[in-house]
Amino acid sequence: MSSPRVSARSAPPLVVLTGGPGAGKTAVLEVVRRHFCEHVVVLPEAASIVFGGGFPRRPSDIGRMSAQRAIFSVQRELERLELEDPASTARVVLCDRGTLDGIAYYPGPAEEYLRERGTTHEAEIAKYARVVHLRPPPDGRGYDHKNPLRVETAAEAHAIDARIEAAWNGHPNRVFVESYELFFDKVARVLSILRDELPDDCRAHIALAPGE
Repeated sequence: MSSPRVSARSAPPLVVLTGGPGAGKTAVLEVVRRHFCEHVVVLPEAASIVFGGGFPRRPSDIGRMSAQRAIFSVQRELERLELEDPASTARVVLCDRGTLDGIAYYPGPAEEYLRERGTTHEAEIAKYARVVHLRPPPDGRGYDHKNPLRVETAAEAHAIDARIEAAWNGHPNRVFVESYELFFDKVARVLSILRDELPDDCRAHIALAPGE
């Protein structure tokens, strides 16, 4: 499968925000949308688009494989849109998970997941400039059980987190953000990391803490 064609416009870097369910990605990205400039484009989570749109969520291996094919395709097209569309204002693209996250949810081996999609681990790693991995809170504290699209228990969330970590092994620019006693501190830490990825003219007027 050929790589996405990039237009003459300088391609913005893709930065992945990942981690186990309940780690706080959604809240962090909402703060980014409110406090970062228009040149920082936040992609929606592909799985939320797929399942929120009514795609069957079946526990069978076939059901899980089918869902991950759909999620991978949506993720890839979301990324291509910002990379290729001349109308895009993006100078940095923040991805709510990346294409390798699906390995953690796939019922087969990682090699099969990648082969079926016509890609390699190295090719997917190379697409992303940075990976920011948020850890879920320990013992389920702060875990959001009210999200209607989330079906995992807190224990399952930590198991998925470990599989996501393994899926991204080998990325040369990965950082982990552990849980803080105060979630506000975790958000501030992630914003500080993301701020370092911005062009100078975007970075200058962005506060490190969402309340500043």
